Amino acid sequence: MLDLEPRLRAIVAREYPRFSDAEYARRHRALQAVMEKAGVDHLLIVTDHRTGNAPQWVTGWPGTVEAYVVFKPGEKMTLHVEWYNHFPLAKKLAKGVDVRWGEHRGMALTIAELKKRGAKKLGLMGPLVARKVRELEKEFTVVELDADYVRLRLIKSEEEIDWLRIGAAFSDAGFKSLLEGTRPGLTERELGNLVERAYVGEGGTTFIHYIGVTPMAKPDLFVPPQFHSARKVEKGDVVFCELSGSFWDYSGQVLRTFSVGTDPTPLYRDLHATAEAAFDAVTKAVRHGTTMDEILQAASLIEERGFTVCDDLMHGFGGGYFPPILGTRSRPAGPLPKMTLEENMTVVVQPNVIARDKPAGVQVGELIRVTKTGFERLHSAPRGFFKA
Repeated sequence: MLDLEPRLRAIVAREYPRFSDAEYARRHRALQAVMEKAGVDHLLIVTDHRTGNAPQWVTGWPGTVEAYVVFKPGEKMTLHVEWYNHFPLAKKLAKGVDVRWGEHRGMALTIAELKKRGAKKLGLMGPLVARKVRELEKEFTVVELDADYVRLRLIKSEEEIDWLRIGAAFSDAGFKSLLEGTRPGLTERELGNLVERAYVGEGGTTFIHYIGVTPMAKPDLFVPPQFHSARKVEKGDVVFCELSGSFWDYSGQVLRTFSVGTDPTPLYRDLHATAEAAFDAVTKAVRHGTTMDEILQAASLIEERGFTVCDDLMHGFGGGYFPPILGTRSRPAGPLPKMTLEENMTVVVQPNVIARDKPAGVQVGELIRVTKTGFERLHSAPRGFFKA
């Protein structure tokens, strides 16, 4: 069983876990403030073609194919879903929502509902294919509000952080299973299976499990690939991973490195020591009000030791891949975000330190919570360079 305190285990044990009415009311008030600022009279909140999680955040239903939520403060929400066999569960999970079958014409039915309500200026949250946007624009003035939705997701409530603790526990269990089960002869695909078996039976699902395997003596891989190959593990390999087990829409993320059957080579010891030092330096700088320059400065020891990175050094997480997305000075991740860290942001610090002259790298890091004066670990997985 997962290492969860009773309060969190009780959440997992529910038939279908759901946030409190007070938490949904908080979210709806936040949406109302966005609407007032944008000057829109209704919101359309969508999952389309299996993409977009805003309907789940607003109603509790994780849109599987299409989910179109009509929202206006003080009025009952309407939700059109596909497919018909998904309709009964959607009615059960989307408490207090008028859930309707989309009849394979969900956008047309949603437009009809909006017109019935007298909508004129419509805010849009979520990814909608261009054809459907054009259908909306024939009837309403449409204001895209995706950036506002992202801002609403940056700061987590206490209830959301509890769900992230559960996702972190799933992720930690996946790493424990991977470390304990890895042995020569297993394929990368079988390593992925080790990860999933640790939490699927506990109610978890997989967001990602990126697993890299390469010989330390002659490495040919510096960042874990996104898809598993049929390559088999051999003695003397290094395994490095990025694992995210999920509790509904809330994932942890743990990044670790270990050798197989032998101690790390001098290069891998140096890479790993640098990554651990970078993690400590960056998290030491983390607090409410930390600037992006402070984070980059903390990470500069990577370059000072002669290395660089491939993966992003830091990114927001918990319901999406959010700002701030940062690289390092030697490998920027685009323009530097114009923001500071805020209390109750959740971010992943993940120094993927790599060599400059050969394809060798390690993964270190995990999801943390920003506090007023520092940070809080959400994971319990031990740190270090392990040996399978």
